[in-house]
Amino acid sequence: SDRRHNSSAQKRTNPDVKQVFPIRYVEPVFRPPSEAQSLILPLTNGCSWNKCTFCEMYSAPQKRFGARDEAEIHNTIRLCGEQFSADVQRVFLGDGDAMVLSTRRLLAVLAAIKAHLPRVRRVSSYCLPRNLRQKSVAELQQLREAGLSLVYVGAESGDDEVLKNVGKGESFETTREALDKLASAGITRSVMLLNGLGGQTLSSQHADNSARLINLTQPEFLATLVVSFPQGEDRFRQAWPLWQPLDPHQLFVEMARLLGALELRRTVFRSDHASNWLVLKGVLGAEKDRLLQQVQDAINRPQAARLRPAWQRGL
Repeated sequence: SDRRHNSSAQKRTNPDVKQVFPIRYVEPVFRPPSEAQSLILPLTNGCSWNKCTFCEMYSAPQKRFGARDEAEIHNTIRLCGEQFSADVQRVFLGDGDAMVLSTRRLLAVLAAIKAHLPRVRRVSSYCLPRNLRQKSVAELQQLREAGLSLVYVGAESGDDEVLKNVGKGESFETTREALDKLASAGITRSVMLLNGLGGQTLSSQHADNSARLINLTQPEFLATLVVSFPQGEDRFRQAWPLWQPLDPHQLFVEMARLLGALELRRTVFRSDHASNWLVLKGVLGAEKDRLLQQVQDAINRPQAARLRPAWQRGL
């Protein structure tokens, strides 16, 4: 669901000396939209779960899950320091599942980043709720103190029926527990929900229970994407054959229901991913009324709502 990465780090080297880019990427490589200016540092390949039927990111054979060799990772960080030390201020730990690694390994990586890339001010990663079941709050606090400041949690939905139907392997409670554990450790949370994931039948409960999850956990960042299938729906429909997608009008109705049920103190909200028809940006709850009005305008007057053209939604 996220866009492919093109590293923004520039080589600061002697122009007369040919340098080899120090990171071994296994294509395709993905990162959150907000990590566009980050150095993508892969610690794993693929995703250790990789059973979500809506996700195509790690379905290619070369993306079979595995942890990178520790020596390779640390040599990569050292070489990045030699070439990019003055340029890199943000690092994103890839692939889809870096937090599955042990606390010991993650702490060693964070220490190496601090040693070789001293200008780095933010280290982030994707994080599956299941990644945290064997990590205590004390361990997460160690990671935070070592430099891990932000994680992206793909909750997708707060509704247990939806989560079961799409093979997420999580529940409302397991996701809530993970988000609360991160909050206790002081790690910033960016939560992602999939607009339309419940289809026509489960749209209302998908919106209601997702709002309930977000209200209970109060994440610092919240993003919504529209469920999309660039490579086709076959895999998804094998698991949920009766699922029917929402058209743009129905997506806006679901979004209005979600926003209307959210009771947030100060969460930065974004609905600006390439998959979204309607771009929304604001702070919840300070700007809830404005955001709701934008969605209502899209429902009632779609021609005047500045919707994203279909050709711009290519993923």
